[in-house]
Amino acid sequence: MELTVNGHKTFCYTGGKSFDPAKPTVVFVHGVLNDHSVWILQTRYFAHHGWNVLAVDLPGHCRSEGDPPATVEEGADFVLALLDAAGVRQAALVGHSFGSLIALEAAARAPQRVTQLVLVGTAFPMKVSPALLDSSLNAPMKAIDMVNVFSHSMLAPPPSALGPGTWLYGGSRALMRRVLTSNPRVNVFHRGFSACDSYAGGEQAMDKVSCPVLFILGRRDAMTLPKAAEPLQRTARQGRTVLVEGGHQMMTEAPDETLAALKGFLKP
Repeated sequence: MELTVNGHKTFCYTGGKSFDPAKPTVVFVHGVLNDHSVWILQTRYFAHHGWNVLAVDLPGHCRSEGDPPATVEEGADFVLALLDAAGVRQAALVGHSFGSLIALEAAARAPQRVTQLVLVGTAFPMKVSPALLDSSLNAPMKAIDMVNVFSHSMLAPPPSALGPGTWLYGGSRALMRRVLTSNPRVNVFHRGFSACDSYAGGEQAMDKVSCPVLFILGRRDAMTLPKAAEPLQRTARQGRTVLVEGGHQMMTEAPDETLAALKGFLKP
């Protein structure tokens, strides 16, 4: 599905179902150097069980035009503009990593428009190591390899992968390279990491969130350690937490557990 958001073509994956304004809507927001495809299992379930799904490619990523968000706040403004473009008054927001901060900020800016908030692999502050930040700018292919080591737990390598032909490290690396090369004008890798690193408004944003909040955290997450979510967990008024057996990319590494957590929380 293509929408025009802030004058630019924006791609949203709808889970194989047509958009129906009469149904409740859930928006999925990906993290740095990802796109809508990281949510395939989860989005298809909700699309076939009574929900509208909008799994967006953020601006300047893959199939979406526009300038990639340079700050979490810019990303949040985009999400709210996306709701306007889709004609959606209220929606549930699900965000992963960088996308979790964007979803949080959007829920703080327009609490009356967000019915439920899910933060997957989140942290605050979401600081990025200087070495990784530098590599994302000056040696992005090296940084992609680094991120994939930190993003997957020891559950990921074969033979414990999801099935024949499944290689989570290789698939994730290929996706990140594709997203990086999709924008020849802007290094979306460095821009996204810089936005995460500089975001300072997490606790203030959570204090403004009025809807229920679910934290889905990976027990073996080495990118955003589970304890790094504690400042947000303490501030959330209606918060609950689910720990899954996986690393940072729990949507692919622990897909069934992640889906089960979403199913138990998101209600029309």
